[in-house]
Order: sequence, then C-alpha cells, then structure tokens
Amino acid sequence: MRAIRPPSTTRRGTGTRRTSPAVAVASLAAALALTATACGPTEETNAGDKPSDSSTESSGDKITIPADLQDRLKERGIDLDKWKDGEWKNWDKDKWLREARDYVNPIIEGLWDADRMRDAEEPDKPVEEEDISGDAGVTDPTPQPVEATPVNAPYDGGVPEAGKLFFDGPEGSLVCSATVVKDPANPGKSNMVWTAGHCVHAGKSGGWYRNIAFVPSYNNSDLPISELESAAKEEIAPHGIWWGEWAQTSEEWISEGAATGGLGAPFDFAVIHVTPEKGGDGKSLEETVGAALPVDFNAPATPEIDSMKATGYPAAPPFDGQKLFQCGDKPGRLSINAQDPTMHRIGCTMTGGSSGGGWVATGQDGRPALVSNTSIGPVTAGWLAGPRLGDEAKGIYEAVSKKYAGR
Repeated sequence: MRAIRPPSTTRRGTGTRRTSPAVAVASLAAALALTATACGPTEETNAGDKPSDSSTESSGDKITIPADLQDRLKERGIDLDKWKDGEWKNWDKDKWLREARDYVNPIIEGLWDADRMRDAEEPDKPVEEEDISGDAGVTDPTPQPVEATPVNAPYDGGVPEAGKLFFDGPEGSLVCSATVVKDPANPGKSNMVWTAGHCVHAGKSGGWYRNIAFVPSYNNSDLPISELESAAKEEIAPHGIWWGEWAQTSEEWISEGAATGGLGAPFDFAVIHVTPEKGGDGKSLEETVGAALPVDFNAPATPEIDSMKATGYPAAPPFDGQKLFQCGDKPGRLSINAQDPTMHRIGCTMTGGSSGGGWVATGQDGRPALVSNTSIGPVTAGWLAGPRLGDEAKGIYEAVSKKYAGR
C-alpha cells in the first residue's frame, strides 16, 4: 500500500514490541533564514529526558547553534558554513545524521519555491501481499477498494487542518501529507503537525530527512498543473510555509523502519513543531489556518469504529500530487507481526504521497479526532493501513507539547 511514504515507509512494525519504548526526539533547529538551497539536521533525545533548547538563531549569514551540538556535528566532520552552501546534499553514510540528537533544520528562505514544491515526488515503496502474515495477530479480510474522492476547493473551507509536507532525501525532493493537531500546552495556539515517521526519518537504513517544511492547504484553489506553473506563491501556499523546528518519531521506527516489507509500520508516526518561514504576523499555525484536530490515544477497538476518513495528497499515478483527496470506510484490522500492535486498515485508492495524512473518526466527545495516519499500502493501491495510536504515540505528542509549553 505503500502509496504512502517516503523511502522509509515500509513501515510495518517488525521486531519485538517494547513495553516502555524510548521515544526519539528530533530537534529541528529553528528559524534560520539562509539563502540558497537546503537545510541540515537537528537534535533529539530519548523519551523521559528533558530536551535542551537547541533552537537555531540567525546571525547575519552565519548559523549559530548550541556549543554541545556544534561539537557533535564537528565530530561527524560537518562544517555548517559549507552545509548551507550545498553540503547538505552530501548523503554519504557518515554525513547522513541518524541520531535524534544530531538533527538540525535551519530555515532556508525561498528554498521551497513553487517549482520545487510542484516537482517533488512521492518516495514510497509499496507493501507486497506476501509481507502480510495471515496467522500473525489478527488480520481481517482485505477490504474492497474505496475510490478516493477529491476535496472541494477551497480546501481550507472543509479541511483547513490538512496540508502537504516537503523534505529532501537522497532521492531528491520528496512529499508526504500532514495534519495540524492541538497542543495541550498552548490551547488555541498550536504549532504542532502530525505525520508519519517515515516522512521525517528513513528508518534503520538511513537518517533524518532535511529541509522539512509544511504547507497547509497546498494548492488551495485546486488549480491544474497547467495553471500551477504560473500561479503566484500565495495561491500555492495560501497560509505560508512552516519549517520544522523540532520533531519526534518512535525509537521503533528509527531502529526497525524499512522501505519494504512493512517493518516498523505499527510505530510509523511523528510530531513536528513548526515555525513560519518569514516570521509571520505573530499568529500560531492553528490561528493562521483556523483549525487543529485533537488526537485520540484511547480510541475504541477497531471493530467498534463505524468509519474512518483518510485525507492526503496522493502523488503516484494516477494522481499527480497537486490535489487533496479523501477516502472513508469502516476500518478492519491488519497484523504485520504478531508481536507488534495491530494496525487499522481501510479500502482506499490513494497512492504514495498520501503517507502521513491524518485519519479521522468520531471521538469520545462526539467530535472529530485524529486516530491514525497513513503508513502503508499495496502496489495495487486498493487499501491503506495506519498505526493504532497508543502509549508510544502519546509520549511523543506530549514531549513535543511540553518542549514548547508557555512559548
């Protein structure tokens, strides 16, 4: 089903389930206005640790970061002065930072221009049917395909919390989908975005992606590609471009996630804290788009949920990644590995690029809540699967919120 995520998307939970997993925290260094091409990584810590303030500051044309992080980067042979001039494109094993604490993501103003956003591709590789074990855990019959339906424009009128995530990897410029979620530490003023783990980190065979940026209501007016080529940036990114300044994904995804076979998928989720590329008007992301979804970490068992709706920007054929789509279906259960949590699965024809997009169901209070995100799907693009959000996901969510409490 893979129509969904980047190179590390094969996310299926593989390996032994942890009872008290370590949460990987990625600190995406914050607001840097550089000039040219792309960014670099940030820093992370394990769950339970109190992350240090590693936000990046801009000083003329120089990058200023905490001394301890500078020392770690120097140990890896990384020169930030060269990094901003193009060294970020060096994906050598020794230069591709993989540890959460090594992540730096300075803002490069103007990097994500209209052409670069339009040309970014989906990075996912699909799951093969043989990757699914029929007798491992609980797996319901394969759902019938549900045709993805286009969202009516303007997108910010119906699903203002939805958007498109852009980032760079060894394959080039890549895309996923993402959702604005509420921040318990900053009610009504959230700068938090939910997506898939494989949309921020390549898993066991790689490291943190670079130049991670979120565009809410991308192509809000549903313009065709022929018109997008000459469209103003305000039409493509009506609410601006928001760069990741801090991100977290699960330790399971970092240690087990793979591009094929579903490895790490039950733990394929991530939370990003964002900041506007150009400083903005002082409003938070939630205030800017006018919405943010609560996250339900205690949703009913899959068979008790009547319907889930997935939203995303599918980019693999027959889609082109420029338009927002949705699928709604009664979920079933999917087990990739009996030792890992069972995933949710729905019928849906969305393809790669929709990875990370939010799955919404009616919460305990009767209101819509995010209960999962697109993680994997088959080559045939007939269904999608997403992780069940439990203690691991809640720990990541609360850690990101706590990091920015009162700010």
